[in-house]
Formats: sequence, structure tokens, C-alpha cells
Amino acid sequence: MSVQEAVPGRSPAGRAWRPRPAVRKTLLLVHVLASVGLVGEVWALVMLNLAATVTADAALVEPAYRLMPVLVMSGGIPLSFIALATGIALGLGSKWGVLRHRWVFAKLLLLVVVILFGALLGQPEALAEAAADGTLPDTARRWREVAVVAVQLAMLLAATGLSIFKPRGRMPWPRRPDRRP
Repeated sequence: MSVQEAVPGRSPAGRAWRPRPAVRKTLLLVHVLASVGLVGEVWALVMLNLAATVTADAALVEPAYRLMPVLVMSGGIPLSFIALATGIALGLGSKWGVLRHRWVFAKLLLLVVVILFGALLGQPEALAEAAADGTLPDTARRWREVAVVAVQLAMLLAATGLSIFKPRGRMPWPRRPDRRP
């Protein structure tokens, strides 16, 4: 007997997948660890960007910008996609859903925007190349890079707050009709 058949008044079409408690807890653990790791990685990017922006030492600027893609490739990208995948899996297998409650949808949207910001707006390689000859890149460009990662950090912290407080409210689209006999 499946989990769905064991729930009185619930048809198999009601929820496609409900993980066992051990699977759900494992997914939750991986989701929390990836999310916390991502916050730490973005915090490190903020600090590196600030160091590269406020210093007048051109010898520090290039290595700081060269280290950022290493952090992104080894931490940011894998952690963000692990958090995304486990978050979707948790939403699909729980009462919260993925697109059912505003706070879950907001978390999903925030993480997708964090990923897009990093992919489309972050330019540490270009700044490293600009600093390769020993001159400081344009200050406005450096502050723009700080702003990109600072906004990413703010979005991740907002998503964390949503996870803790779970504000009420369902998404406005129509619900599926109840299929009870």
C-alpha cells in the first residue's frame, strides 16, 4: 500500500510523491547544508570584492579577482544547484508545494535570481584582466561588482528568513478541484 492510499480521503492524483521520513530528512539536511554553504561562499565573495575595491594596492586586486571564479566554480555553482534541486524535491513531497505558498515561491524565485545575477552580472575575470598590467580597474566597475554580490547575499538572507518565519499566504492561481469521492 502506498503512502497516498494510506491517507483517508486522499486520492493518488492528489500528490504525486511523498518521501519517507528518512528521505525527507536527508533532503532537508542536504538542502540546509547547501544553502548555508552558499551563504558562506557569497559572503566570501563580498569580502574579496570589498578588499579589491577599497585597496590602493594593485598587487592585491588582480589575485583577489582571480580567486573569485575559483570560489564560484567550486562552491557557488554546485551549492546553488544542490539547494535548488533539493528545495524543489522538498516542495514536491510536502504540504507546502513548490508553487502553492507565497513564501516557497519567493524562495524559489530568490534563488533563481541569485543564480542569474552570478551568471549574467558578475565579471571578476574581466576585472582581473583589467588589473593584470598593474593598474587599478575603474572604481565604478569595482563597486558594481561589490553591489552584485551584496545583493545576492541579501537575497539569500531573505530566503533564509522566509524559511524560518513562513509567512502566510497562498499563491493566487486557482487550486485543483478536490478529487474526493
